[in-house]
Amino acid sequence: MKDITKYQGIIPAFYACYDRDGAISADGVRALTRHLIDKGVKGLYVGGSSGECIYHSVEERKIILEAVMAEAKGEITVIAHVACNNTADSRELAAHAESCGVDAIAAIPPIYFHLPEYGIAAYWNAISAAAPNTEFVIYNIPQLAGTSLTMSLLREMLKNPNVVAVKNSSMPVQDIQMFKDAGTAARGKDGFAVFNGPDEQLVSGLAIGADGGIGGTYALMPEVYSKIRELVLAGRMAQALELQNDADRIIYKMCEARGNLYAVMKEILRRMYGLELGGVREPLVNLTPQDEPIVQSAQKMVEAAVAKAAAM
Repeated sequence: MKDITKYQGIIPAFYACYDRDGAISADGVRALTRHLIDKGVKGLYVGGSSGECIYHSVEERKIILEAVMAEAKGEITVIAHVACNNTADSRELAAHAESCGVDAIAAIPPIYFHLPEYGIAAYWNAISAAAPNTEFVIYNIPQLAGTSLTMSLLREMLKNPNVVAVKNSSMPVQDIQMFKDAGTAARGKDGFAVFNGPDEQLVSGLAIGADGGIGGTYALMPEVYSKIRELVLAGRMAQALELQNDADRIIYKMCEARGNLYAVMKEILRRMYGLELGGVREPLVNLTPQDEPIVQSAQKMVEAAVAKAAAM
C-alpha cells in the first residue's frame, strides 16, 4: 500500500521564472521555492499549466526542476509534471525527474489529436515505465487538454501500481468523488489520493473527499488556501466558505486584466515580497499600462485575505 500522506495538503502549482531577457532564471526558481517553503506549503507541483510548460523546451524544464530540487532538499513534496506532446520527450523528462529524486511525476494526456483510451493509457504507461521507481499522478484537465479522464480509463491505469493519485482540474466535484472511490477500491483507503484542481472550488472539493489541492493561485496566497483546508477539516464550513469567496473574488479581479493571469500574480509577488520572476512567455500576454489599477486592487485584496486568514 502506498503512503499518500505526503500528498495531503496545499501544493502550489509552480510558476515559470524568467530573467530580464526572457530566459529561465534559476535564481528566480530557487527564490520562489524558498518563499513557498517558508510559507509552510505541503509541496510543489512543478512544470504544469501554471509553469507555462508547453512553451518550454525539454532542457528548460530540466533546469527548472533541478533548481527547485536544489533549494527544496527534501523539505517538501515535489511532483514534476513531465508530459510533452510526444512520448519520447515525456519519457526523457520522466527519467530526469526520477534522477532528481522527485516524489512523483505527473502527466496530462496528449493534446491536439484525440487519441482512443488505449492510446492514452499506452502513453501514460510508457512515461511511467521511464521512471519505474517513482509514483505517477494522472492530470485531468479536460477544458485545456481536450480529453477527459473517464472511469474506464482510470480503472485501466490503476493496473499500473505506480499510479497513486489524480490531479483533478475538471469542474464537476462529482469527478473527485468518483475518482477517489475507484482509487480507494483498488488501493485501500490510505493508498490513493485525489487533488482538487480548480482553485475556485477548494471547499467543495475537500468536502467531497479530496485529500488536498494543487492550484494555480496558491503560490500567490498560500496562507489563504492553507487556512481554507484547516477550516474544512475542523468543520468550520461557514468560515471556510467566507475565505473561499474572498479567494474567488481575487481571481475574478485578476482575470479582468488584459495581461495573462500569471503575469498579474508574478507582479503582485514582486511588489509584496520582492520576488523577481519576470513576466510570461509569448504568446501569453504580458501586462499592459491599462492593467495597473487592476493589479493594485488585486494586491490590496490579497493582503486583506491573508490578514483575515491569519486572524481566523
